[in-house]
Amino acid sequence: MIETVVVVVHLLVAIALVGLVLIQQGKGAEAGASFGSGASGTVFGSQGSATFLSRLTAIMATVFFVTSLGLAYYASTQASAIRDAGLPAPALQTAPVAPTISEDVPVLEEEQAPQAPAVDDVPTVE
Repeated sequence: MIETVVVVVHLLVAIALVGLVLIQQGKGAEAGASFGSGASGTVFGSQGSATFLSRLTAIMATVFFVTSLGLAYYASTQASAIRDAGLPAPALQTAPVAPTISEDVPVLEEEQAPQAPAVDDVPTVE
């Protein structure tokens, strides 16, 4: 149950993190704001937008990092539980089991290659 919640949070944070990175403007956009593009009239103020989005991105990145570590820890504990139970680890199963041939399956006999005709069997043209 807790694993499912962590995976859902991890995916939502990943999507939000991608969205936040795409929303943010590059450093080159600040030069245009200094020529009177009305940056002081935005919702976050003249510097508030960049600071708010930067802080939100840092928070989302931290949450993503923590959920990644949590999922890695959960996976390692599950793997050790499987090993401790005496079951073979999935990565150690290398050779697949060969299928058995049943008696009721017909087997084609090998055909003999045609033999070259003898010298006496070749007709002569006159």
